Amino acid sequence: MPTPLKTRAPGMDLASLEVLRRTHPGWRLLVADNAPFISSFLHHAFILPNARSIAQPVLAAKLDDALYAAREQQGPDAFPRSAAEYLDDWASETKAWLRKFYPPGTDEPAYDLTPAAENAIAWLSSLVEQRKLVATESRLLTILELLRQLTTETETDPAVQLAELERRRAKLDAEIQRVREGRLTTMEPARVQDRFLAMADMARALLSDFREVDQGFRELDRTAREQIATWDGGKGALLAEFFGERDHIGDSAQGRSFRAFWDFLMRPPLQEELAAGLERVLELPAVRELQPDHRLATIHHDWLAAGEVTQRTVARLSAQLRRFLDEQSSLENRRIGQLIRAIEEHAIALREAPPAGAVAELDALAPEVRLPFERPLYEPPFRPSFSAEALQAASEDFPADALFEQFHVDRQLLRDHIARELRGRGQVSLSEVLQAHPLERGLSELLAYFAIAAEDRCAVIDADRTQVAEWRDAGGVRRRASIPTVTFARAKVLEEDRK
Repeated sequence: MPTPLKTRAPGMDLASLEVLRRTHPGWRLLVADNAPFISSFLHHAFILPNARSIAQPVLAAKLDDALYAAREQQGPDAFPRSAAEYLDDWASETKAWLRKFYPPGTDEPAYDLTPAAENAIAWLSSLVEQRKLVATESRLLTILELLRQLTTETETDPAVQLAELERRRAKLDAEIQRVREGRLTTMEPARVQDRFLAMADMARALLSDFREVDQGFRELDRTAREQIATWDGGKGALLAEFFGERDHIGDSAQGRSFRAFWDFLMRPPLQEELAAGLERVLELPAVRELQPDHRLATIHHDWLAAGEVTQRTVARLSAQLRRFLDEQSSLENRRIGQLIRAIEEHAIALREAPPAGAVAELDALAPEVRLPFERPLYEPPFRPSFSAEALQAASEDFPADALFEQFHVDRQLLRDHIARELRGRGQVSLSEVLQAHPLERGLSELLAYFAIAAEDRCAVIDADRTQVAEWRDAGGVRRRASIPTVTFARAKVLEEDRK
């Protein structure tokens, strides 16, 4: 009798793999009848351009072109259904390769690729693409650096940390001395290509990670909607349960890692360093030999666009709660109105035929105690006396400057300041704008900048990080205010990155 299949890896037993084969969308994609066509189309439609949301007419038009080309090769009966039917089938619960949803403010559906389908297509892509160089050295250096950080930064003995820092300083001093002596060491072309391929793989993997993080928040949003639709208890209990689940996701390892990554990515100096470094690396001769993807030059903008989708998902959670509270308040007000009308109708009915004896008894909520000294002393009323003398009009002039000392904050001028600072740059913070154009109207002008940021869809207001704004008032006194960090970005750059 043959022994059952056993493996050391948890979850890789025969029963688990059988369940995974029947339920996992990625596996269903790999064994589908038209898996080559579906994988190729989804790869060119979503993964290559890093598209996070494609409207149904646009995606259907692309699929029509792909179906026409496939029918030219395989015959007119190869794909009998229409593009819209295929999209609905791929987004169904039985397939789950696409996610069909309605973007806020529109009545037209859109589609996005699911993480399971993206992982399956990435595995197929690794089989098709012949890597010119395997970045083994870069991976080894990354492993060693991570191990060094884990062993050093978790060490509780100050002597051990001090010894490690002194070792790094000695190594750095030796390198500085070697450069001063003119003995420069440059990286060989093979090592340059090795480092670049490792960096490109990790940069593209980050885009896939955003879909998995966004899916986690969407599942929380879906759970919240289901609970709200079927909830019959109090608002406090629902809010406590909802915020407990949200805190659980936010405090998880994945949630903390995403929050730290997003906070680090939103720093303007880091954006400038990434843009300058990518531009310089892509110009290296050894890198140009690899014919890299030109989209790597703006990969950090793709990260921002993908992270913005996740942030919008979190914002929808708050909007859903706000609608629930508004609906609950409306229902409670309606119930209070019904009770009041019932009391009034009952009082009118008793008015014509009042019952004998006491109708109802009410106990006081609390005894009323008033001390003698709480009563104020008697004060005679004030009686004004009016003079019968006629008033004379004044003949002397008086300064009326105060009547004209009104000012207007020109928002268009402030927008011009922001646009001037964005020339040649992808984004700029409010503190940088204020350094180039100091506040002239004080707090009113600062509030106008926040109003512009709130109306601009390309601006980000980060309440978790603060910055300081300074100005001088009309009396020459220096004023300071601690405000949230505001970042303005160019709309054209974001639109081109999304395309």
